[in-house]
Amino acid sequence: MLLAPLLFLLLLGTASTASAHAALESTDPADGSVLKSAPRTVTLTFSESVALLDDSFRVYDPDNRRVSTSSAHHAKGAGDTAGVTLPGKLGTGTFTVAWRVVSADSHPVSGAFTFSIGKPSATTTPVATAPTEDPLTGTLYDMARYVAYIAAALLIGTAAFLALCRPPDPTVLDKPIRTGWWTLLAATLALLLLRSPYEAGTALTTAFEPSAIPRTLTTRPGEALAARVVLLAATAVFLLRLRGRDRFGRLTTATCAALAIGLALTWASAEHASAGIQVPVAMTSTVLHLLAMSVWLGGLTALLTTLYRSPSLDAAPVARFSRLAFTSVTVLVVTGIYQSWRGLGSWNALTGTSYGRILLVKLGAVVLLLAAAGWSRQWTNRLTGAEVRLRVPELVRTGADGAPAPTGDGPPSAGDGGTAPEAAADESQDRLRRGLRRSVLVEVAVGVAVLVVTTLLTNTLPGRAAADAQQTATPAGIPAASVTTVPFRVGDAGGKVQITLDPGRVGENSVEAVVYGPDGGFATVPELRLSFTLPAQKIGPLDAGIKDEGGYWGTNSLNLPIAGTWTMKVTVRTSDVDQVSVSRDVRIVR
Repeated sequence: MLLAPLLFLLLLGTASTASAHAALESTDPADGSVLKSAPRTVTLTFSESVALLDDSFRVYDPDNRRVSTSSAHHAKGAGDTAGVTLPGKLGTGTFTVAWRVVSADSHPVSGAFTFSIGKPSATTTPVATAPTEDPLTGTLYDMARYVAYIAAALLIGTAAFLALCRPPDPTVLDKPIRTGWWTLLAATLALLLLRSPYEAGTALTTAFEPSAIPRTLTTRPGEALAARVVLLAATAVFLLRLRGRDRFGRLTTATCAALAIGLALTWASAEHASAGIQVPVAMTSTVLHLLAMSVWLGGLTALLTTLYRSPSLDAAPVARFSRLAFTSVTVLVVTGIYQSWRGLGSWNALTGTSYGRILLVKLGAVVLLLAAAGWSRQWTNRLTGAEVRLRVPELVRTGADGAPAPTGDGPPSAGDGGTAPEAAADESQDRLRRGLRRSVLVEVAVGVAVLVVTTLLTNTLPGRAAADAQQTATPAGIPAASVTTVPFRVGDAGGKVQITLDPGRVGENSVEAVVYGPDGGFATVPELRLSFTLPAQKIGPLDAGIKDEGGYWGTNSLNLPIAGTWTMKVTVRTSDVDQVSVSRDVRIVR
């Protein structure tokens, strides 16, 4: 139950955070820029290394015709860049660049931007010409990921239960072991088949192209999936050799652990842990997190199966699993806190990003899971206590005079009630087993929900990276906002005003102006005015009419009717008598 407060305390830390998922940091030419001559190349710079696709770039001319370019490459060999060479003669007007790459944590990212040569076109190609993702491909790929997580938990957890908890009849767990193995193999093969169209965002039919699988096997996610298939083959051979055993030596247990770690690494090496800060620590944490989750939730399934198929199960394996589950929960809490800190890094990301909101859902589900685990632990303690009491030799019954009652070797008479305590004890144990089965069933159901939410989390852009992407990348189909920083000085004091025009194009614009003090922190001023003038057309000044919105000055009704270079005049009043006006040029495009 300490997970939530510990997580919040760590979120207050000032250490830098991870940046999994590649965020676009800059483009050359810049989005919305107007160039005097045609560029020779288009270059994108990302927050982390990216993998390129055959169709990573699509460049369209003002007439919506695709421009012939070179194949995509890393600029100057830098892994965090992507670029193409343009033809010598492009003409004038507005060009659109649509792009798609795969980030280091295996997730594809895409977007689009525009630049103009000479002058902007009267009409431009819609920015949404980035490759359209096929929804069926993405859905099937995500479903295979969910199934793979659940199957891994079943396989690893059941094997751990067999090796460490030593149930009296291991044969009842043969079916869960086989189910977990076959399901994980099928899900892995499906992921291998779907990986190529998932990266490219294409239809499912492209998965069967001759070049699809070979191309996938040259990527890091493809290599991880292939390694998982090899490890599953080794696991199958190992399990066949162990079939029928009810005891496992140290070498056998160590081999099981090595195979489980290897399987967990196939996830850690191709997802969030493989990109960002502290990669070795993050990968170790991810492996431990996945193994602890599998041992706990898969072990619960094994325990539930054993309780139903072995009605006479004694309390010893249950008590061993209770201790094992407690260790797993401890590992989950520690690694979960680290991964949450690494993926978030701020309070705002917890509620302001999809990653943070899904993490809150997972946190709630984990709290429910811990409550269910506590309920199961109570039933386990009762069952263990009842069995201990049954093993205590029967107390000598005494007669009315206090002397020991005679005990013969013959059967007790019908009226002495000699079998009544045993019958009552058996009935009590049956009741306790039924209660434990119910609590474990609830725990398994909540655990599956946690697994689903965890899979959603691994497929979601982490909070810090989402913030970077919002600041540096323009979503497809949405014009880029114009951001201008205007320094000012009044007497001995100074600061700056950051002004955002959204979308920064002809027509209706929203304005957000934030005032910063000399120390870089937020500052309040009694008055801030903003006006726009277009000298070339003798338009203006147009008063923006911004108002104090509490923390920033803004309006949603600034209308700039004509494209061109506007003069933006910023007037800052810091006291009743002190004010200053500063002007900056702002480019407004169609």
